[in-house]
Amino acid sequence: MNTNILIRFIKHLSLAVLLVIAFGCERDLNDLKPVTYPTNPEVFIDDFSAGLNYAAFGGSDPKAFSVDKEVTYNNSIQSMRFEVPDLNDPRGAYAGGVFYLETGRDLSGYDALTFWVKASQAATINIVGFGNDLGESRYQASVSNLLVNTNWKKFIIPIPDPSKLKMERGMFFYSEGPENDRGYTFWIDEVKFEKLGTIAHPQHAILNGEDRVESSFAGVSKAIDGLISIYNLPDGTNRAVNVTPAYFKFISSDESVATVDDFGKVMIIGSDTAVITATMGGIAADGSLTIQSMGAYLNAPTPEHAPENVISLFSDAYTNVPVDYYNGYWQPWQTTLSADFEVNGDHVLNYTNFNFVGIQFSSPTINATQMTHLRVDMYIPNPINAGTVFKIQLVDFGANGAPGGGDDTSFTLTFNSASLISQDWKSFDIPLSSFTGLSSRAQLGQIIFEGTNLPNFYVDNIYFRK
Repeated sequence: MNTNILIRFIKHLSLAVLLVIAFGCERDLNDLKPVTYPTNPEVFIDDFSAGLNYAAFGGSDPKAFSVDKEVTYNNSIQSMRFEVPDLNDPRGAYAGGVFYLETGRDLSGYDALTFWVKASQAATINIVGFGNDLGESRYQASVSNLLVNTNWKKFIIPIPDPSKLKMERGMFFYSEGPENDRGYTFWIDEVKFEKLGTIAHPQHAILNGEDRVESSFAGVSKAIDGLISIYNLPDGTNRAVNVTPAYFKFISSDESVATVDDFGKVMIIGSDTAVITATMGGIAADGSLTIQSMGAYLNAPTPEHAPENVISLFSDAYTNVPVDYYNGYWQPWQTTLSADFEVNGDHVLNYTNFNFVGIQFSSPTINATQMTHLRVDMYIPNPINAGTVFKIQLVDFGANGAPGGGDDTSFTLTFNSASLISQDWKSFDIPLSSFTGLSSRAQLGQIIFEGTNLPNFYVDNIYFRK
């Protein structure tokens, strides 16, 4: 046979074989079935259920959990035993961990997680729940402050929206610290998901059920907090469940002003007004956030002082020293709340309903004997009237380096309305020598802002400099 004819014959034969193989292996896509996950409801019934793992939380006693064959519920074979450490125990500050799976389960057919608890003494367990998978923990739910005693007691944690739990990996988690500085033991048994059918009257809320109104700017992002669900249990009592944002469906009334994602993160993108609301399982949640966007945000002036000449408390321009808090809510007199925000990577303190507020930095205190000035940038969004007053108080904790004790000294500077400006940044660059009442600047521990007719303002770039 001619060589060229032979080559063409082999090529045609190979193509024919490939076509036969291809068509012979073709599969009807209608035969494909969706991946399903096991529906096993058991977490711990006498032992770990299939595939369950345990991991202790960081900072907890890694050996707090064990299996106990002596103390069990209803004569079962084994229970889960948790040893809460004493205060300052070198093994860990508390007992806490998560029971999780590598492959998820379909829990959508159940409406609650149930378990039995007994303790060596009357106590309050800080938190117990499910949905923590050591990852995104998208559908986490928990209850706080479980009252337990020396008798076995059954607890029920309603599932906020079972339809979400198609492939859940977080089966159970807990966290508990010492009671009155002393450790104790508690046991948990018969942990499982159930379809009770007797959980009723769900109520949901965002922002703790409040209708909030906030002024803001394009580029600002904030998280919706205060998420809670309340259910009526079979015994007639109500159970509050802490829930994660993914259980909710969030709605913005005007997405050209503000959008909100599945995790409750609100992003302001335009000017005007938008109202953020939510539902869960088709039920409207109490609470709303009305955003009144003023458009483009005006950033505080960028600090120009060299880092080596600065001790910073709050600024993205420098590395901040440790701060105990930026809003020490001192009851019963303080009314000031915080609505802090971030805009295009710039973090800003926002004090609302303002009368006074304390910023404390005591661990450690600040030695500002080599510093010459205190810098504070302030933005007042509302008009200033003749009676507006702003005060800055600086407190030194004295030789003992702690508040109180009789050796603290302080001095307050007062700025009247003529010293303030509205809808622009005011940079206070105050000589520390102006705080004449301080006996020393070696143990500075607090800055206190106080005001009259000043309901709302922003603060940035708080630092000492030389």
